[in-house]
Amino acid sequence: MADSSNTPKAPSTLPFSFVPQEPETVVENNPHAKASSQVGDVMDALKSHLGDDFHELVVYAGEHTARVSHSRIIDTCTFLKDEKGFKYLADLGGIDRFTEDDRYEIYYNLVNIEDGKRLRIVIRIDEESMTAQTVTNLYPAANWNERECYDMFGIRFEGHPDLRRMYMPEDFEYYPLRKEFPLLGVPGSLPLPPQAPTGDLTEDPFPAAHGHKPPQSFEEVKSEEDND
Repeated sequence: MADSSNTPKAPSTLPFSFVPQEPETVVENNPHAKASSQVGDVMDALKSHLGDDFHELVVYAGEHTARVSHSRIIDTCTFLKDEKGFKYLADLGGIDRFTEDDRYEIYYNLVNIEDGKRLRIVIRIDEESMTAQTVTNLYPAANWNERECYDMFGIRFEGHPDLRRMYMPEDFEYYPLRKEFPLLGVPGSLPLPPQAPTGDLTEDPFPAAHGHKPPQSFEEVKSEEDND
């Protein structure tokens, strides 16, 4: 009789619970849902406060996201901060939906630290205006988040105390996180340091992808000082 103790076992599959994309996911049957994201009562109160400016409530994986009118974002954040205790802005950022109407979206992740609750607010910005109201007066931490959003998407935040680019030069003509921005960058738009000490500036961020390979340091021509 063969010894089964040395028989290799089949590798076990890691458990994974798939969350279907449904308009609303039942909490009891959703292994990803957390008690911290159950804020239905807060959303009901916000909807009552905003009326027709409360456009949509999406519940996915137990997380609540409310889409409100961009003109009411200050009112929305003030209500959530003063009336519902969401005093901490965890994150703010932009999204390029690449649609004809209301192309850009800005999301705000807010946290009530005392109650251990969190929610998300989103507004949509039309490509014609490209402006939103700053929330830095309510959440000072939004300062750099809004600057990054401006730098990457070109969305201007009215009332921001110091709206300027964070990563790209002030005279950079493009916004890297817009969908039409090429993945390999725009050749010549942002000269980079030379790849060799005596080389020229690198005009193309991905030269090899465009059929050009700059010389490596060991291939460069020696300078007169080296010959001496």
